[in-house]
Amino acid sequence: MTRLPDFRLETYFSQWEFTARHHLTASDVQTMTLGELLALADDHDRTAFENLSLGYTETYGDPALRQAISQMYERADAEDIICCAGAEEALYLAMNVLLDTGDHAVVVTPNYQAAETVPLALCEVTGVALDPDRDWALDLDQIKAAIRPNTRVVSVNFPNNPTGKVISAADFTELARLCDERGIHLFSDEVYRGLERDPARTLPQAADLSERALSLNVTSKSLGLPGLRIGWIACRDRSLLTRLERAKHYTTICNSAPSEVLARIALKARTRILDRNRALIARNLPVFDAFFAEFPDVFEWRAPDGGCVAYPRYLGPEGVEDFCTRLVEEAGVLLLPAGIYRSELTPTPTDRFRIGVGRAHPEEGLAAFTQWMRARR
Repeated sequence: MTRLPDFRLETYFSQWEFTARHHLTASDVQTMTLGELLALADDHDRTAFENLSLGYTETYGDPALRQAISQMYERADAEDIICCAGAEEALYLAMNVLLDTGDHAVVVTPNYQAAETVPLALCEVTGVALDPDRDWALDLDQIKAAIRPNTRVVSVNFPNNPTGKVISAADFTELARLCDERGIHLFSDEVYRGLERDPARTLPQAADLSERALSLNVTSKSLGLPGLRIGWIACRDRSLLTRLERAKHYTTICNSAPSEVLARIALKARTRILDRNRALIARNLPVFDAFFAEFPDVFEWRAPDGGCVAYPRYLGPEGVEDFCTRLVEEAGVLLLPAGIYRSELTPTPTDRFRIGVGRAHPEEGLAAFTQWMRARR
């Protein structure tokens, strides 16, 4: 196994995620129960779940699930999909297949830690930072400048975790084009796609823009079903998918059969689930707006363009790391401080924290947060 550093986010969550009273930094939308999901199933899928044989499944994924996933794409077929155990396995396999000693990758920061630590364990990596002073803008000229003759991968994530940034469709399309003309694989983490505040800003999927591009997605984030542990890569380069399948023989081999059927149900009901989840975020955002409006001298707040996490700025004197530690210890309110998102590749802001806006009934957690803040005055 590739030697990797501790995963800071998961280490932090191991300490606090299930002990803090108010989980205000969740990266997924409010989930549903098994019964609620099964209620969305058609008769065929409900019967399939109830009579499922608990044997091995295909390494590429259940054919019916792959067909359901392919309906999300304009140009990808079921044969262009490989399913994995969540997005993490898919990212890990992709980087290990695409990169080797002597190669080079470009990774946009800030990011989900594995997006940079996995490539860094394999080859040289250059970071390109979103600009916090320009609403987290991505400078395509910096991407171009970072590319070398041996660059094999450019890795991006929009809507971005943790900032909630969505770049323009024109810039994303141009990014895919410049990767194509240089023979580079664009690796696009699209796990928050479908949760844009303005649906008109929804980006095209990388796998639809280029045969070489890889689109990463999962049931965990936009659909709010992390317990299923079903992720996938869409890519129209089928020789690359074959290499991914062979790499998967050394990890999970195949996915959970019950999860594959449940994921199929969710994807067929994707429009209804996303409508529900976008409505939940839309209801929540005014509650967060009101909270941050009470403390304008302490926080700099901006709602995310897409996804269900935001990255406000903390203006207090003691620094965001101490602030978040005291908050969870004294008020039981969990946030993720900027240190979780520090990068080995680029400078990253040290005065931010991640907050989640997609869980139901955030008022209780925000009330505890408010009470603690007022007591500090």
